[in-house]
Amino acid sequence: MTLVLNYMKFSLFDSKKKVEKTSLNGVSDFEIISMCQLGDMIAFKELVKRYQKVVFAFLYQLAPEWEDLNDLSQEVFIRVFRGIHSLKSPHAFKSWINQIVVNIFYDELRKRPKHNKNLSIDQAFEQDDFNTEIQREIVDTSSVPEQVFSNTELKQVLQNAISQLPEQYRTVIVLRELQGLQYEEMATLLNCAIGTIKSRLSRAREKLQEIIKPQLSDEAYYDEDYGIENYA
Repeated sequence: MTLVLNYMKFSLFDSKKKVEKTSLNGVSDFEIISMCQLGDMIAFKELVKRYQKVVFAFLYQLAPEWEDLNDLSQEVFIRVFRGIHSLKSPHAFKSWINQIVVNIFYDELRKRPKHNKNLSIDQAFEQDDFNTEIQREIVDTSSVPEQVFSNTELKQVLQNAISQLPEQYRTVIVLRELQGLQYEEMATLLNCAIGTIKSRLSRAREKLQEIIKPQLSDEAYYDEDYGIENYA
């Protein structure tokens, strides 16, 4: 354990260090994960190298305002190291590491000061369409349409708008629109009903549209899937 902690502390996110060449470059993720489950530290370093940017990007989508995302990314891989031997199948790795990221995100939310824009996790949703008595669970990236993100300025507007959403709404937008999860996957990941996911996502899109519309110019673009009037 000391070895992996030292590795992460001194080299995991050190951009000044050159990427170490290994004989594992052409090995599949499935094989790398299987080797990690057998305690192969070289394979684990390769796994970290392959997934560190993915993990950091996921955390950044969830909490772009947090300044300690490098530390949280390291915590993700510490948990991966501690639990990978018990992973039932290497095929489940991506879902499993997503769950770790979401868990860490919500662990941190409980620790940090609350802001006015955050919603109470004990309060019923204002406009849940499927069940008005559903209580907020403690919840934790299809992609945003390519034609939207083809415009760099508009992409930045969308990213900034997502960062302004309350965490509960931001999470479902990130998981659905950026991470591309299906409703069933989101329901499993967030431990709540599919109806709640759909309702939360609908409300998130409404709020996102409210934030975006005043920032955009006169030429409108409307995307039916995303539910936002976009302007290029």
